[in-house]
Amino acid sequence: MIRTEQTPNPDSLKFLSEKTISEVGMEEFQSKNKNKINNNFIKNLLEVQGVELILLSDTFLTVKKTSEASWDVLKPTVISHINDYFQKNDKPILEKKEKEKKFNEDTDETVKKIKEILDKKIRPAVARDGGDIKFKSFEKGIVKVELQGSCSGCPSSLMTLKQGVQNLLCHYVDEVKSVEAL
Repeated sequence: MIRTEQTPNPDSLKFLSEKTISEVGMEEFQSKNKNKINNNFIKNLLEVQGVELILLSDTFLTVKKTSEASWDVLKPTVISHINDYFQKNDKPILEKKEKEKKFNEDTDETVKKIKEILDKKIRPAVARDGGDIKFKSFEKGIVKVELQGSCSGCPSSLMTLKQGVQNLLCHYVDEVKSVEAL
């Protein structure tokens, strides 16, 4: 059964599933890149008129629509795509490859602290709103992040970034002076 939740972004909707959607963590896919995507479910969903991007997580999928599209039309279409997939498949939409391994290439202690705060304190809160935040870089006291899913283009994302993310990182990591979105 698929449930939906509103997000702070009126152009994004969160679709929750009892089944695992992604084994590889959060991944974002944009319609402008659909020709480079091999996953048929993702490609087909991005081809739906009005779907701008999708963010897949372990138990939810966030869809961001174009401003012209209507949720009255899109919502049942997305639910139908998800239900159809899980009726025909007994595996997650994004599967972890057996040989896939994550290597921690970060040796910088400050970067490790920043990523730990993002992963443990910030990402879960952002995920509740159907989005994700990815660490991109840290240089001269400035943390650069990428907002994904419903956070991408959300009217309140700048406030969240400055009042939430920046305050937390500055509190826990002395070297952080500000946070910027790419």
